[in-house]
Formats: sequence, C-alpha cells, structure tokens
Amino acid sequence: QVQLVESGGGLVQAGGSLRLSCAASGRTVSNYGMGWFRQAPGKEREFVAGISWSGGSPTYADSVKGRFIISRVNAKNTVNLQMNSLNADDTAVYYCAAHTYWGTRLLEYEYAYWGQGTHVTVSS
Repeated sequence: QVQLVESGGGLVQAGGSLRLSCAASGRTVSNYGMGWFRQAPGKEREFVAGISWSGGSPTYADSVKGRFIISRVNAKNTVNLQMNSLNADDTAVYYCAAHTYWGTRLLEYEYAYWGQGTHVTVSS
C-alpha cells in the first residue's frame, strides 16, 4: 500500500506558474510509476503527465506539452508537477497516482493508488 498526498494547488492568474507536489508514504515511491491526472468541473478525469519509476519516459498530454514538467525525487518519495503558462483551461482538481507497471501509463484503470487531489484555479 502507498498513500499519496498532493499539495501546492491554489489560485493563480493566467500566465502564471504553480508547482504541485505529491508526497508518498507507506512504501517507497521508487517502486512505482507515477502520474498526474486532472478533473475540470463537469468533465471526466484526464491524464496530464506520467513518469516511470526510474524518472525516465516523461509523457504529457498534448494540452500541457511544453508548459508542464513532471519530475521525481525518489530519495524524498516525492513527485512534482511544474506548471507554467497556465490558462483558464487548466483549472481543475489535480490528482497524483501510482502504478506498478513498467514505463509510463496513461489510463486511469492502470493506476492502483490515488491521492485526494489539490485544487488549481486559474483566473483570466
């Protein structure tokens, strides 16, 4: 079992930046591939970014490519999401998730562990 807790959400103006963090406990996060998902009001949850257990194979949704950066520090059991050039479409609850497969995974059902989410609101 692994427990995930997100932090770093908040209110930011369009064009601004936020850095989300996901702290893992229970088991070392280095055993898991990690991902960030988001759910905007009235929409389904969607994949944002993912990274393998080793820190390789970072993968991004087209909507955030070039603006968001996913990284991990296994020694600190954390995964981060640096979000730049934010716009109103990025407003959502952001979730950290972990999976036990090889490489990077894009589908919700592949992730066994989820955090409670952190709210990000971008004002235009």
